[in-house]
Amino acid sequence: MNQPHQLRFFDIYEKNARLLKHDPALIWQGQPISHADLFDQTIRLATGLSFLSPGTRVALLSRNHPVFFHLFGAASALNLTLVLINRRLSDTEIQHIVEDTTPQILICDNDMAPLGSRLVSRYPFLDQYRVVEGPDETLSSWYQAPDDFSPVPVSDSDNDPYIIIHTAAVQGRPRGAVLSQTNILLSNMQMIHYYGLTRSSCLANILPLFHIMGVNMALATLQAGGKNVILEKFDPVDTLTAVQDLKVTHFGSFPPILTRLLDVMDTDSYDLTGLEIAAGLDAPDTVKRWEAATHTPFWTMYGQTETAGLITFAPYFKRPGSAGAISPLVDIKIADDLDREQPMGETGEILVKGPLVFQGYWNAPDLTAHTFRNGWHHTGDLGMIDADGFLHFKGRKAEKELIKPGGENVFPAEVEQAIMQHDAVKEVCVFGVPDPEFGEGIKAVCCLHPDRTLTADALIRFTGSVIAGYKKPRYVQFIPDLPKTDNGTIDREKIKQEFS
Repeated sequence: MNQPHQLRFFDIYEKNARLLKHDPALIWQGQPISHADLFDQTIRLATGLSFLSPGTRVALLSRNHPVFFHLFGAASALNLTLVLINRRLSDTEIQHIVEDTTPQILICDNDMAPLGSRLVSRYPFLDQYRVVEGPDETLSSWYQAPDDFSPVPVSDSDNDPYIIIHTAAVQGRPRGAVLSQTNILLSNMQMIHYYGLTRSSCLANILPLFHIMGVNMALATLQAGGKNVILEKFDPVDTLTAVQDLKVTHFGSFPPILTRLLDVMDTDSYDLTGLEIAAGLDAPDTVKRWEAATHTPFWTMYGQTETAGLITFAPYFKRPGSAGAISPLVDIKIADDLDREQPMGETGEILVKGPLVFQGYWNAPDLTAHTFRNGWHHTGDLGMIDADGFLHFKGRKAEKELIKPGGENVFPAEVEQAIMQHDAVKEVCVFGVPDPEFGEGIKAVCCLHPDRTLTADALIRFTGSVIAGYKKPRYVQFIPDLPKTDNGTIDREKIKQEFS
């Protein structure tokens, strides 16, 4: 029985269709799609998927496309679980995600259709797959006349899996972070509050909709009654044209997005007066250049997939060096390795509590229990809270060391395992270094077997053939021997100090 206190995304879609009707909800390839039409398309897809049982996983492997929004609504109506797969991963990494989540349905864009076909042939649990666009488009057969469609009853639990996004966990292996509708609805409310989103807001979807920040910003805008301009991928000219012609009010950014926008603006003129906020991560000099050129504030933040997105917010220069003020829907404390709270101004692990914290890692109960020990989500990140309540990010704990080139999560261990598959490499240490384009770059310091030779370019190409291209090292340095600690293990800290 549906309870009046429960709200889901399908209800948001229905409300917008009823109250906003012909206002644009999406703009796709220059054509507006109204809230009423979005709701109709969503119901049609939900009707076509109604043969699936609640809890069934539906995997999506696609560039940005309206089908994301149809699936967000249809999954909400049918209590399905969406597995959002990063299409930039290698085939092997995508196979890991499919094996981990055992989806019954796989939906691909045309570029990923050949891989989709191979996956369906390989895994019996994948009943079928559909292609969303291109000459082999087959998804349209699932859009059916709704007739007497009604959504499945709302579950008694507010914590049913709604979205699974594989992200950084521990031991160099991505794990599926499980998010509920409540997680994301509440996260959206924070973004609506801080960014002042309304029915007049217009988001340029340049971040991928398989990324938590892409999901957050898109659904928060929709929840506020605004419109989403869907761009298949980031292109600086397309983005600036959309901001100018469609009066975009906000967008999300990771390096090198701002730099590429500014480089185009150095040679061409665009009217960006409708832009209200850009938000994300970047270097201080780049943000200064952006704000000087556009007179648009850039907001910084901190968050994880495991916290349903952002949990701190602030204009970049309100508290220079900080990640923003702590949002109202989370409690954050800084703790030592024994979970003892540290005094204000001291550095320790960032622990988080509240309704934005995810439901746990898919198929990993022991890891989930460890992450949630003592009633707090242990982020693996280091931070400090200052006297005014601003969070300062201070790096990552050694066991959860992470590199973030262009906003993506990369484990050093993943890259090291890939590099060690080259038969010329004896030992390797991978770590993050400052990078002028991507914010943080991947560096590999290697020792080769005796009498073997290898160039940096050759090793970079090899690594990119084993794992996703964005995970391959950008910098490689060969040395005769890697420094060791007293117990004979590679001295990572010494290598970082000497070769950063």
